[in-house]
Amino acid sequence: MTTLQHLSILILATMAFTTTAQTTAPSPSPSAPLNLTAILSKGGQFTTFIRLLASTQVGQQVDNQVNNSNQGMTVFAPTDNAFQTLKPGTINGLTTQQQVQLILYHVLPQFYTFETFQTASNPVRTQATGNDGKPFGLTVTYLGVNNVNVSTGVVTTQVNNALRDKFPLAVFQIEKVLLPEELFGAKAPEGSVAAPGKSKSDDLTADAPGAVDAGTNGGFGVRSMGFGVVATIGLVTMAIIF
Repeated sequence: MTTLQHLSILILATMAFTTTAQTTAPSPSPSAPLNLTAILSKGGQFTTFIRLLASTQVGQQVDNQVNNSNQGMTVFAPTDNAFQTLKPGTINGLTTQQQVQLILYHVLPQFYTFETFQTASNPVRTQATGNDGKPFGLTVTYLGVNNVNVSTGVVTTQVNNALRDKFPLAVFQIEKVLLPEELFGAKAPEGSVAAPGKSKSDDLTADAPGAVDAGTNGGFGVRSMGFGVVATIGLVTMAIIF
């Protein structure tokens, strides 16, 4: 066998080995999709927020968007203690739409770290919008390394703990529920959902000092006023006669 034949056999054997190796080599497994609930569950103190993410379907929305987004997303996650400091009935008093708006208000359609918050333009846009389609905003103030203040116009809370800060999803722990001014402010702007709570008539009849509730007292206050007017007219008439 000639040298040329030996060389040809060696080349063919090398090519066959390379092809076999490429065929049998395992392909790299794709990275697992991000799951917001799983990240929060590891924190161990976000039970209420996780429940609201599920009931409003915002959690599923975040998972779908963040795994298909070039901008990334940022989530402010209130602790269970944050929800416990709310007045009783605050969440249950909201309509289904308002609950969705409240949870979406904790989601930013862009990835932020503590450092990039320093250059954020206020008001920072959130995922929540009013009936007019206008997004709800919040104010972010950079205070220093790993230290940011977030203000809604109703509440202000400090952010100093990142549960996750890798693109495309950042999750920050907060100690207060972010209450948007559009829902909880003194006067909701035109086009937004009215803030839940008592009506002005309720305040006048139930909360005003010295006010009389005609519904619970059988209208006694009104009848008393009428009786006083009749008595006064009677006294004047008697004075004229005598």
